[in-house]
Amino acid sequence: MTTPDWSRYWRSPDRPLEAMHAHFEEHVYHRHSHETYSFGVTDDGAQAFRCRGGRHTSAAGMVMAFNPDDPHDGHAATDLGFTYRIVHIGPELVSDVLEGAGLPLFAEPVVRDPVLAGALRRLHRALIGGAPALRREELLHDTVAVLVRRAATSGRPRPPLPRGAAVIAERVRRRLHDGFLDDVTAEDLARAAGASRFAAYRAFQAVYGMPPSDYHRQLRLREARRRIARGEPIGEVAAVTGFADQSHLTRWFGRYFGITPGAYREAASDRYPTRLADLPG
Repeated sequence: MTTPDWSRYWRSPDRPLEAMHAHFEEHVYHRHSHETYSFGVTDDGAQAFRCRGGRHTSAAGMVMAFNPDDPHDGHAATDLGFTYRIVHIGPELVSDVLEGAGLPLFAEPVVRDPVLAGALRRLHRALIGGAPALRREELLHDTVAVLVRRAATSGRPRPPLPRGAAVIAERVRRRLHDGFLDDVTAEDLARAAGASRFAAYRAFQAVYGMPPSDYHRQLRLREARRRIARGEPIGEVAAVTGFADQSHLTRWFGRYFGITPGAYREAASDRYPTRLADLPG
């Protein structure tokens, strides 16, 4: 059965800069986060998602703003689905544009601002449409500047965490990063955290917005993405990064990133990719 979902992807071969254009009716994003700032604009329809403890909807013309490591999911809000564009920009690129002024924080996941939407569309079209490098650089600078000026904030105070939760969560996070290719157990995390298994789980969930198992899988998927970008065979990448086989990697890759590993591998080009990516169910 042919899915109505499609996605087209572009990524820079040498910088943390990527862009996707997609239409989803059936696809559901698993809860995940990005290492980058991620700014999207909805062209048609509406996308519903959970982020920062709330439920949000981005309808046509609205802008989505995710900070690095902001956990979120996503799915169509209606049977007609949604079409959107999203640009992922590494923190180092944002820092370069701001010339050391400090990294911004975007407190509102959804912003209704036609100026921001227009800026993002221009940048997105330049990236995926093969605009000259200088033009892309100028639009990147202008878009980051207008995003910070119109939507960034000094942030809202977070609700208080249980005593010691931040310390426990950081120890769990460090253990997951140190052994992201290991078959980590709850007992391993408890030992690293110096707490019970349940205390370690609760603290990590409270601080990072997802269970340790999801975070662990995400680290393996990010490593898979890096290896695929370097040109390593997808089947070998699946084995090295702890997935049962290539199909297993492909299913989770789609749930987190919205495209297949093969489409991601082919996306490092200055030309707009024309092949539609078949997403796993």
